[in-house]
Amino acid sequence: MKNLLIETNLFEGKVNEDSSGRTLVKGILQRSGAENQNGRVYPKEVLEREINKYQTLIKERRALGELDHPDSSVINLKNVSHNIKEVHWEGNDVVGTVEILPTPSGNILKELLRAGILLGISSRGMGSTQPMKGDKLLVGEDFELIGWDFVSNPSTHGAFMTPMNESVVKSIGTDVCGNFCKAQDLMREIITEIG
Repeated sequence: MKNLLIETNLFEGKVNEDSSGRTLVKGILQRSGAENQNGRVYPKEVLEREINKYQTLIKERRALGELDHPDSSVINLKNVSHNIKEVHWEGNDVVGTVEILPTPSGNILKELLRAGILLGISSRGMGSTQPMKGDKLLVGEDFELIGWDFVSNPSTHGAFMTPMNESVVKSIGTDVCGNFCKAQDLMREIITEIG
């Protein structure tokens, strides 16, 4: 049985605009072969297949995402905040360029990024999982990628997005918070459960 699977990566959002006035950020969207905070592991071959299929949406400018995750497998156009411009592999990381759109949700996202708010970018897809050793879950071959959304509560640490323009891409690195990421994630979970 397929379930809605959601995985999130942190990114540091500083806003840059290219020469046409578009707001762009670039960074890690997802990681294969590594356990995330939800205990899930995405096999690289499954993600490779889905990234290849996703290229069609990118070419057609339909690789849309929302501000906050809905509990749905459908992209809700009234909540769209961004469009994925390109996606590629760097080792086990899925890296992408994201254009923030001038929609109501996109404008909120842009202002949050300008204010230096640390957000997450989170994949949304449908699929099954299988138990692995150590309470891990392996994402099944039936996984179908829907896209990526911006969210406030990240589950995967160590992935950061950076601003970009047409000619310059700056990289902060993939392990900005080092050993403190897990502690930050645990504190966030505790606060969320209490609050």
